[in-house]
Amino acid sequence: RMHAWLWLAALPGLAAALCTGDAPPLVLDAQRLRLTLALEPAGATLLGVAALLWTLAGAYARTWLRGDENAAQFAEWWLLTLSGSLTVFLAGDLFTFYAAYAVVSLAAWGLVVHDETARARRAGAIYVGLAVVGEICLLIAFAQLAVAAPGDSLAIRDVVAAFPAASNRSATIALLLLGFGLKIGLVPLHVWMPLGYAAAPHPAAAVMSGAAVKAGVIGLIHFLPFGTALPWGGALAAIGFASAFYGAAIGVRQRDPKAILAYSSVSQMGGIAAVLGTGLASIDADSVSAASFVAAHHVLVKGALFLALGVIAAGGARRKLLVFAPMLVLSLALAGLPLTGGALAKLAAKSPLGDGLAGALAPWTAAATAMLMLHFVRRAAALARDGSPRAEEPGLVAWWLASAAAALIVPWWLASRVLSDPFREAIDASNLGDALWPIAVGALAAVVLGRVERYVPLPEGDRIVAGARIERLARRGSEYLEKADLRIEEWPVASLALLGIAITFGAAPVLGR
Repeated sequence: RMHAWLWLAALPGLAAALCTGDAPPLVLDAQRLRLTLALEPAGATLLGVAALLWTLAGAYARTWLRGDENAAQFAEWWLLTLSGSLTVFLAGDLFTFYAAYAVVSLAAWGLVVHDETARARRAGAIYVGLAVVGEICLLIAFAQLAVAAPGDSLAIRDVVAAFPAASNRSATIALLLLGFGLKIGLVPLHVWMPLGYAAAPHPAAAVMSGAAVKAGVIGLIHFLPFGTALPWGGALAAIGFASAFYGAAIGVRQRDPKAILAYSSVSQMGGIAAVLGTGLASIDADSVSAASFVAAHHVLVKGALFLALGVIAAGGARRKLLVFAPMLVLSLALAGLPLTGGALAKLAAKSPLGDGLAGALAPWTAAATAMLMLHFVRRAAALARDGSPRAEEPGLVAWWLASAAAALIVPWWLASRVLSDPFREAIDASNLGDALWPIAVGALAAVVLGRVERYVPLPEGDRIVAGARIERLARRGSEYLEKADLRIEEWPVASLALLGIAITFGAAPVLGR
């Protein structure tokens, strides 16, 4: 019966986010491991919205899993992933954070492969392989942080305070960016996202894309030294903007709406990384609160959109007004639609991004998002029209509408933490104009795209597809080289040279994967 009660599991996390206030850290086993639980403002914000999404998606999953023979197994992986997902926002020391991060990263494999199809198994293998790479990077980085910290404290606050003076600072930051960049899908580390989200069941994709991926965001917030200006900030911002545009450019070449949402996550996570990067480069204290608010909005909106796709797949698209009207509003909210949480998120990010190049690029990322999300709505409509839906499940529609309402209302409640007067700023004429023109540009681009869509498909996992082609070419090249080596084996120098080339070709399949 576990799957019927999944909605209860995240309620303690929601209560903690709402009721903790200024409570001091909780230290367990103080004499030895000193495991620490604490809630910083950014962690409290993300814990609250993540717990809310896990609760709504858990209630949704109860109906979705009805009649599924593997429902109990799904519940086990769900609860493990949930435990890690919520604990990363509470972790106050290196050991607790790493353990929670490992749980949320690795346990999600069980959600990806739940359907047990060849597609799901392939996606699961790629996902868990890259997750392990990220874990290794973080383990080495955390060891370096522990060595640089004074005394024997492993508290995150203590190790980060000592970080700017560490001799191996640059190497540690590089490892942190690799580890957390894999989790949030920064280009070129994003390939697991479209494969994993497309393969996972809809409620699982909702919590993975909305809540679980924010483990990487809170990791960047916790471990990067925002009180010190570092050149790595500019690099992180550049990678973030590249991811934002790349995710939109590849996403519009997808046919599967779940894959489109995955590339949208690549784009949105890139935007959050850009905010954090500019804050790291300029010592802007507002960047952390702005990034956490943008991430909180993404948690609720992206989770709701995946649940909407589940409603369509289950036949709920017969109630078109209840599905597509909220879906369109939420989709454009990611692009900053006026009077939505997305518009508030754009306003919150405006100050950290500044008036330079980053500030100039931000509206164009919004235009790219509008184009991508209108493409998503069009493909979702095609899925409703052409698909073979299951029997309609009214319960799914109810929980989808609850999640959509939360995505529209909760950001307004949270906005007072980052904006002095959210409503006044939202209805300011200049702000309305700044929000509308990117959406208009994106809508025009979406119209043009709709006319040429049939000419530009691309399978999800773009770099994985390219890697498979490289692998085939490498195998052919290796065969030719073996034949050539047999002919000139009497020439030792030439043979050794060809052997080196063959090794290079042999490594290509690994790199391709």
